[in-house]
Amino acid sequence: MADNVKTVSEKEFKANVLDAARPVLVDFWAVWCGPCKMIAPLVDELAGEYKDRIEFAKVNVDEAPKVASSYNVMSIPTLIIFKGGKPFEQLVGYRPKKDIQKLLDKALA
Repeated sequence: MADNVKTVSEKEFKANVLDAARPVLVDFWAVWCGPCKMIAPLVDELAGEYKDRIEFAKVNVDEAPKVASSYNVMSIPTLIIFKGGKPFEQLVGYRPKKDIQKLLDKALA
């Protein structure tokens, strides 16, 4: 995992995501999820490209089920951008890098 992507637990979620000064892309994933493994390198790559503008976090849904259920994460991978402490946009399932970039650029607009 890239240095620019933080693993966030249920206890850390509020401080690292909801209280963040910048938008945060949260990757909801699980170890056993094939599509999660496919999207992880894209998230890592984008974390490097957007590192001065957007925070990146990963939440393991098996280890943080309350966080996942509170944002209605029913399928993984789910990417949710939080802006101002609230969900702003989300993508469900594997998506190409350009789709995730559009989401990030929209959050910065």
